[in-house]
Amino acid sequence: FSPFLGIKYLFMFFSFPSPVFLGIGQMAATILILYVSKLNKIVHFPDFDKSIPMKLFPLPLIYVGNHISGLSSTSKLSLPMFTVLRKFTIPLTLLLEIIILGKRYPLSIVVSVFAIILGAFIAAGSDLSFNLEGYTFVLLNDIFTAANGVYTKQKIDPKELGKYGVLFYNACFMVVPTVIFSFSTGDFQQATHFQHWTNFLFVFQFLLSCFLGFLLMYSTVLCSHYNSALTTTVVGAIKNISIAYIGMLIGGDYIFSVLNFIGLNICMAGGLRYSFLTLRGNSKSTQARDEE
Repeated sequence: FSPFLGIKYLFMFFSFPSPVFLGIGQMAATILILYVSKLNKIVHFPDFDKSIPMKLFPLPLIYVGNHISGLSSTSKLSLPMFTVLRKFTIPLTLLLEIIILGKRYPLSIVVSVFAIILGAFIAAGSDLSFNLEGYTFVLLNDIFTAANGVYTKQKIDPKELGKYGVLFYNACFMVVPTVIFSFSTGDFQQATHFQHWTNFLFVFQFLLSCFLGFLLMYSTVLCSHYNSALTTTVVGAIKNISIAYIGMLIGGDYIFSVLNFIGLNICMAGGLRYSFLTLRGNSKSTQARDEE
């Protein structure tokens, strides 16, 4: 009986009609956790002054674009195709890191990145459920995600805002516009009239999701801090390997074709190759420092 009861309450959470309101909750959790941590001297970031908005710009605008385009694209594409088209974030991140951050990558890394994009082209070109609106939104989402990763890497420099400052002030600047957007779309009204607010288990799951949303944002920033925006993007793409293959079996909306399946596998192989090269490069640099 208890496993079925757990599934019931899990589906109760998934029936929540307001993803934007959930995003507001995650931003509020981020503000609260970091502010309390700063008061208790657990974390440190600059106090607010008139230079903060200029230091943070354009991250809040990119965040809004990323959020809206992401929500608009997920419902218009099959799960495997959404996963494949999100791979375009990787070469866009590579390009922006070269332009904005002045980074240089070896040929082997560039080849593995373009193997990912080649697989995406093959898979997308043979997609039998082509949806122009869905493709447009997901490619916009790729651009915003790449820009968000690169600018986050730039802003988390300790001489600027640092990783905690970027998280805190980005959430502060975005929570009010997101609430206004939620009101204008009717999303906020749907959330407040949701029937399970009096149910303890639903409220617990909602608060847990807000906390986990903070952990997700923090771990992403932390990965960019210790690695690069490109590595963060590729790691995020590799986790979708299982999602793509599971979506073929149980999603119900995947239309099989040979070229599409080949393209998916090329994408995954390129992502794994990038991971291998990056880990090997990090291992060599660690050994060099140990020898010094």
